[in-house]
Amino acid sequence: MQLPPTSTRLNSMASRPDLWPTALDTLGRIRRAGTVAGLDLVDVNYPQHVEDVAQEDVVATLADAGLGVGAVNLRYDDSFLDGAFTHPDAAIRRRAIELTIEAGEWALALGAKQVIVWPGQDGYDYPFQVDYQALWAHTVEGFQRVADALPELQIALEYKPLEPRRFYAVGDMSTSLLCVRDVARVNVGVALDVAHALMARENPAQAAARALREGKLYGIHLNDAYGQADDGLIVGSIHPVQTLELIWTLQQGGYAQHIYFDTFPVREDPVAECARNVDALRRFWQAASALDADAIRDAQARHDALRVHELLRSPVLIGGQP
Repeated sequence: MQLPPTSTRLNSMASRPDLWPTALDTLGRIRRAGTVAGLDLVDVNYPQHVEDVAQEDVVATLADAGLGVGAVNLRYDDSFLDGAFTHPDAAIRRRAIELTIEAGEWALALGAKQVIVWPGQDGYDYPFQVDYQALWAHTVEGFQRVADALPELQIALEYKPLEPRRFYAVGDMSTSLLCVRDVARVNVGVALDVAHALMARENPAQAAARALREGKLYGIHLNDAYGQADDGLIVGSIHPVQTLELIWTLQQGGYAQHIYFDTFPVREDPVAECARNVDALRRFWQAASALDADAIRDAQARHDALRVHELLRSPVLIGGQP
């Protein structure tokens, strides 16, 4: 199976400005991302990355950099601290929906196929703080309105169990899929972020398998983490075997969307860090493709952990890079 297109977060390209000779505004970040060998796309945050730039300049800079846009990701500002789709004020809920639709219009203009909604403030912090039925109803209604306004696009719910809220309206894969069923729109699905899944005490491959079974896996945010927080570390750097299993699961499930590196270089050169992500994904993809699928499935049918471990014996498990 062919490796899907790769993408990176534009925010990462703002790190280590001392290593880049010109300004790192939106256009500068696109140019910087364009120097990463093997990178196909960037994902744009809305509205932060487009507030002070003309649409035609973004389109031209992307073309010059040899990049496309994979998705437009919502980032609701501090006016939504009490919620976006779930804000107690109906007028602010409407504004959140309008903002999300605006992001979709940018996605269409930039040639992207997806809008990814991370409802970062749609939750609560204290017992008795919210009416859980209303929280759910507002979430469902928000996604329905966005989906109806943007039928040409996939609308992906990016779940997270906590941070910055203590609890989210939609905090894991199973709850996300239940939400997608209630939304009941053909263009609404789920984006799986590996760090978020680990925070939710999920096995990323199992979470992906659930969404693939429903035909609703609309995005993969690939990274790694220790599981307590959204660390955004290099692909496969902490959980190489789980990363291999996730990639194998994507291959077996026929996943064909782009794969987005949601990593956070702070001290690292972001161009080199992104290149390492591209290389790691390529190696994991090759390693997963080389696995004996029939033998693995036979071992899985018998729940034979020792046989699976034997089949996986490779540099991934004995100390080398994948």
